[in-house]
Amino acid sequence: MVPITTSIEIDRPPAQVFGYVTDPTRFAEWQKGVVGGHMDDNGTPRVGEKCLTTRRIGFAERSVTAELMHIDPPRTWGVHGVDGPIRAVVNVTVDPLDSGHRSRVTIAVDFEGHGIGKLLVPLVVRPQARREMPNNLATLKQRLEGQPAQPN
Repeated sequence: MVPITTSIEIDRPPAQVFGYVTDPTRFAEWQKGVVGGHMDDNGTPRVGEKCLTTRRIGFAERSVTAELMHIDPPRTWGVHGVDGPIRAVVNVTVDPLDSGHRSRVTIAVDFEGHGIGKLLVPLVVRPQARREMPNNLATLKQRLEGQPAQPN
């Protein structure tokens, strides 16, 4: 399927935006349904490392594991879900604007269904993601622009 792609411009430099948007410990601050997250290793993120996220799905919390597929700071980052009936494929791109004083964040998300997930992805998951992504990015913009600017 075609990924659900959403973009927003943020009045912060790419390095600051990239550091925030790709930090799983910050996901709950701007993504609906996320209650926590972290990388498997606390060092510098690298390809193959696991990104562990806890999401509230209905009345339960569910842990989701994704593998970091690519990273090129402060430009691109991508993960691919490795467990569960619904596995997200997420690609983040941060483009510099205004000589690097501002940024455009683009997030493309797609889903693979396994087992019951094959039914849930087109009926529930994709429509929900299509509704939530613009709100998530608006919250991301609000959070980042509400922070003090950091020097380049």
